[in-house]
Amino acid sequence: MATVTVRPVEVGDHAEWELLFIGYGQFYSSPTEGAVAARVWSWLLDPGHETEGFVAVDDRGRLLGLAHVREFARPLAGARGLYLDDLFVAPHARGAGVATSLLNELKSLAADRGLDVVRWITASSNDTAQRVYDKLADKTAFVTYNITV
Repeated sequence: MATVTVRPVEVGDHAEWELLFIGYGQFYSSPTEGAVAARVWSWLLDPGHETEGFVAVDDRGRLLGLAHVREFARPLAGARGLYLDDLFVAPHARGAGVATSLLNELKSLAADRGLDVVRWITASSNDTAQRVYDKLADKTAFVTYNITV
């Protein structure tokens, strides 16, 4: 695999980003095409919105993966962190260090902003991703709950 570069999303990334985002939704059986993709894309381009998007690109400028993040307050620690909502790597690029590149860039971003943690969740069945995550991060003892509204 060629060199992987991570950068913020740009307007010209829309078509490739959307394909990745739809693939991410399919992976988790959560449809993201249409209105959902349009809404999220608008968030990523809005400098006033809390959600930021990053993409991993190869040396030809093709998108290999995406990450969506937002800062969050950590009252118990009296600090702020960076929450990784979404991370997805194109199937053809898996195993080539794309996820590691994205996570390392997010760690650098958090450090530059004075944040003290990068946090995310993943499906308990996502063993492939967990093998990568276990090399880069500490698994927590917390269990996630949702109240659907």
